[in-house]
Amino acid sequence: MSRTVGNELHNVASAVEKRFLEGRRVLSFGEYLDMFAQDPVRHSRDASRYVRDCFDHYGTRKVTTAWGEFTRYALFDLPWEPEPAPPPSVRGPVPTSVPGAAPRMRRGALVGQEQVQEELYRVLSNFAREGKPNRLVLLHGPNGSAKSTFVACLMRALEHYSTLDQGALYRYSWVFPSSKTVRGALGFGQEKGQTDKLTSYAHLPDDQIDAKLLLEVRDHPLFLIPVDERRALLERMLPKGAEPPPEWILRGEQSHKSQQVFEALLSSYKGSYSEVLKHVQVERYFVSQRYRVGAVTVGPQMSVDAAERQVTADRSLSALPPSLQAVSLYEAKGELVDAAGGLLEFSDLLKRPLDTFKYLQLSIETQEVSLVAQNVQLNCVMIGSANELHLDAFREHPEFPSFRGRIELVRTPYLRSYLDEQALYDSQIAPQVQRHVAPHATEVAAIFAVLTRMRKPNSEKFGRVLSSALSGLSAIEKLDLYAHGRAPERLDADQQKVLKASVAAVDTESDSYPIYEGRIGASPREMRVVLLDAAQSERYACLSPLAVLDELERLCQLRTEFEWLQQDVVAGGYHDVKLFRESILERVLGVWEQEVYAASGLVEEGRYDELFERYVQHVSVWVKRERIRNKITGDYEEPDEKMMREVERLLDVKGEAEEARKQMISAIAAWAIDHPTERVEAANVFPQHLRRMREAIFTEKRAEVGKLARDLVILVREDGSGLDDQHKRGAREVLDRLIARYGYCKACAADAASMLLRKRFPEVV
Repeated sequence: MSRTVGNELHNVASAVEKRFLEGRRVLSFGEYLDMFAQDPVRHSRDASRYVRDCFDHYGTRKVTTAWGEFTRYALFDLPWEPEPAPPPSVRGPVPTSVPGAAPRMRRGALVGQEQVQEELYRVLSNFAREGKPNRLVLLHGPNGSAKSTFVACLMRALEHYSTLDQGALYRYSWVFPSSKTVRGALGFGQEKGQTDKLTSYAHLPDDQIDAKLLLEVRDHPLFLIPVDERRALLERMLPKGAEPPPEWILRGEQSHKSQQVFEALLSSYKGSYSEVLKHVQVERYFVSQRYRVGAVTVGPQMSVDAAERQVTADRSLSALPPSLQAVSLYEAKGELVDAAGGLLEFSDLLKRPLDTFKYLQLSIETQEVSLVAQNVQLNCVMIGSANELHLDAFREHPEFPSFRGRIELVRTPYLRSYLDEQALYDSQIAPQVQRHVAPHATEVAAIFAVLTRMRKPNSEKFGRVLSSALSGLSAIEKLDLYAHGRAPERLDADQQKVLKASVAAVDTESDSYPIYEGRIGASPREMRVVLLDAAQSERYACLSPLAVLDELERLCQLRTEFEWLQQDVVAGGYHDVKLFRESILERVLGVWEQEVYAASGLVEEGRYDELFERYVQHVSVWVKRERIRNKITGDYEEPDEKMMREVERLLDVKGEAEEARKQMISAIAAWAIDHPTERVEAANVFPQHLRRMREAIFTEKRAEVGKLARDLVILVREDGSGLDDQHKRGAREVLDRLIARYGYCKACAADAASMLLRKRFPEVV
């Protein structure tokens, strides 16, 4: 071994040893009690409080969506994982509906579902108040709605949390010193007086220990203290105002194996409790899904979740003292035991025959599972998952009412903001694509998926103004309402305002229906296949939006395989997958036009905002019949009537200019009242006006933009053949800006420009 490698190995060894010692991995019972006294609340948690504290540890942030503000728990972002590097095929930030969120999500993180997070935290808090997790949380929703991802993130969080001081977990074992260390009678160790100097056998080296009995159920070290004395100890140690101890800590008792050992030792030592505790070795353990410690998933197979076996005849225990070998010892096993202290997931619970989980009715209520030789105390949070079809069938079962009181139903629908859906594809699917991912490719898939999940709102449920706004709301318009809180411009001002303020009501309108919005639609699993297949297209060098549309067309031909393709088309374009594809293509063409225009350099992008901001300032002064100060000369002048009329022409203002200007000032005042903490900026108050102004200016320069698109195609695909130096230079500048600003490559930029020439600028070809 080279010196360099040897030094590295020595450093690793030192680090491991340091972590072991600092983590207080092995303690005597007395040392554990000293540590317990320093923070009795943290060391007296049951599984439900432990999981709740894991939520709290990683913190929260507020997430603002079109339908309200929600709390997002940071553990679902996997913040302990390293920040993901942007894959070479993806450039630019990942769109997200979470203001201030990280632009790139860690792989495996949960996208959206903040309402589900809030619901689970509420349930955990109730468990903490009641002192025990006495209900099973059942996540129900369509296939692919992130139920498994939700639980996987939680298990990964528990794994990491258990490595921290705040999340330290402890169990104990029984250790028996060898005859070389102590000699004695009764088969347990020593004659009286021979080991007075030893206060514990916990730290004896392995060669001085004959046997060690592990406790598979991970009994809490406090269980070694009798219940009455334990209660008194907790009353003295817990600070005033702290949560009452959970039932598991207050009344919990040792498992069968541990109790048998305890009684045998106590008898052998003639009631000397301190001598018994010398045999206790408290050790820290860590949650691990891989090794099934405190984080266990049970599949829908027909298996028993807990059992026991006799261990007296086990060869590994032949070194036990003779007196103990005569005692019948039983140890529990199974998923319910492995999950002790943490989380137990019943994946697809309702796929099991009812008889295989009927025992949960009593076990959840009593927090015990009955075996032949013992009742095993349960200390885990149970979470199950089920799809809606199985839940519907379960509701019809005569046993359902008795189960319902022991189950917390938490609905987990599909995402209905395409921005969240796109963030999911960008973080989970795009990194697996070996080709360059063209701009808007994942957006196309996300928009299509969310459109298939839209339900036509029942306008009769609402008041007159909102009902009028909803009556003609199309699927595309509802998509933008959910993603951006944007009401259709075809509505009048009152209808727009009411609709924007009522997104939450629209969002929950179908919650009481069996087929609620978000239950039926294209699954992210199906979109994953679409994107991966599109990435293999031979027509395009990149994962192109056009390739995605081609794959979507193929997918829509499989009508008999997917329920969402069998829905009847409803007025407003709901469930019309052909219209969805056509609308998405038009949308992409419009975005491409704007991007080529912005990259053309014909008008600086910031000039729109400056011009409109100036217009608003002049209108404000004009309405008040005041004068405006010239920033250059310092003189006060009349508002610029020519500039105002030019902007109003671009905005296509109808009717009297005076009335339009007064309405604009009223709109600013109303916005300021609704957003008292935000600065009034024209771009925030009048986004539709800015968009309209850009479109008007663009319309005047469409011919120039079309020629630039043509030159770009020639530059990339024909190496600029036939273009003079000036046109080559102009096309190259557009290409460079498309690459730098929006993440295009030469191939997908040419694809976009070529499609624009065919669909939007045929006169230029």
